[in-house]
Amino acid sequence: MKTHLFLVAAMATSAGAFSFSQSEQSARRQFLQTASAAVATTVLAPTLAFAEVEVPAQSTEYTFPSDWGLTYNYEADASKVRAHMVIATGLAKGSDRMEDFGKNLKKEMIDFVSYYRRFPQVAGKPSFSTLYTSINVLAGHYTSYGYKYPLPEKRRKRLYQEYAEIDKSLKRNR
Repeated sequence: MKTHLFLVAAMATSAGAFSFSQSEQSARRQFLQTASAAVATTVLAPTLAFAEVEVPAQSTEYTFPSDWGLTYNYEADASKVRAHMVIATGLAKGSDRMEDFGKNLKKEMIDFVSYYRRFPQVAGKPSFSTLYTSINVLAGHYTSYGYKYPLPEKRRKRLYQEYAEIDKSLKRNR
């Protein structure tokens, strides 16, 4: 909602900046509108890039996937690995087959990265680089803490933000 209000305000102030009037009062008004738009853009634009992503509560209930492994189609594999990572990020301590899930996911993540990083047309995509970063975070957690321990809240929040970015990039074929 804040984003919409900001965009409407910025458009209204910038529209006034292009009106050409000769009176001194309107010139002063035009300057103030342009200056306020510039200040608002400078202050608020950086916060728009980091939109809040809702972090769901951890759960012990999930459906154990049966579609592990790669199909060697980048878009399908990236979506599948991302979906499995989202499930893993949401698992709570004591989830059924959590260790099996973690082991299968780590193998799938390693296979994904080791296969697709060889192709420059794929390795240069924003979705791949963000997914690679997310894979490193999750694989690092598994290496340090094992498969039975859920991710801490701070790490989960960061991963959900990256998952949203990956999803956007995949929808744009990037």
